[in-house]
Amino acid sequence: MRSDLMKNAERSGEPGTFVLQNPRMLKVDLAGTSGHFFARQGSMVAYQGDVDFAYQGSGGVGKFFKKALTGEGMSLMKVSGSGDVFLARDADEIFLLELEDESVTVSGSNVLAFDSSLSWDINRVEGASMLSGGLFNTTFTGRGVLAVTIYGTPVVLNVDTPTYVDMQSAVLWSTGLNSTIRKTAKMAAAIGRGSGEAYQLCLTGNGIVVVQASEGHPVPKP
Repeated sequence: MRSDLMKNAERSGEPGTFVLQNPRMLKVDLAGTSGHFFARQGSMVAYQGDVDFAYQGSGGVGKFFKKALTGEGMSLMKVSGSGDVFLARDADEIFLLELEDESVTVSGSNVLAFDSSLSWDINRVEGASMLSGGLFNTTFTGRGVLAVTIYGTPVVLNVDTPTYVDMQSAVLWSTGLNSTIRKTAKMAAAIGRGSGEAYQLCLTGNGIVVVQASEGHPVPKP
C-alpha cells in the first residue's frame, strides 16, 4: 500500500519513556517504568499489549474534597501492565516537561499524563480569592515526565518584569514565582480575548509562564 498516511507510522522510543508520536498524540512504553503511570481518564485512543486501566478519581480523599470545593483537579486512571499506550485529547497539541527535582504549577485541565514518581497536590494560587472567581491549580513536584495539552500554539514568556496573564490562558508557570490578582480599572474594559474581563493573574520574580493562544475550548451552544 502506498500513501502519504504512512508518514505517520508508529515511532519507536526508549523503553520506559514518554514519546511524542506526533504533535497531538503521546506514546507511553510501559517497559522499564515503575510499573504504572497516571493519565487523564478517557484520554486513551489505542494500546498494544497487556494493559490495565483503573479509575483513580481525584487522587485520594483529601484531593477529592479539594476538587469538590475548587473545581480544580483531574479524573485520573492508573495505567499498568506491559505494552504501548497512545493518548490524546481533542487533537490538542501535546508538550512534555521533564522535571528534575523541581516543581511546576499547572492548570489541571491541561494535564494529560505523568510519571508515578511525581507527587502532586491542588493548591490555591496566592492572591486569588472567591471575589476574583478563585484560581486553583495543581502543583507537580519531583523527578519525572509530565505531559500537558494546549489548545492553540503557546508562547513561553520569561518573567523578569511583572507579567499579566488572562486567567483562562495561563497553562503553567514556575512555582517560585509570586502571584497576585490584578483588577482591571474599568469593569467593562475588554482587554483580553473575552469581554469585560475584570481580573488577570500577575506574576513577578524570575521564571517562566506558558500562555496558550486561547481561553480553552469553546463551550458548545445548546
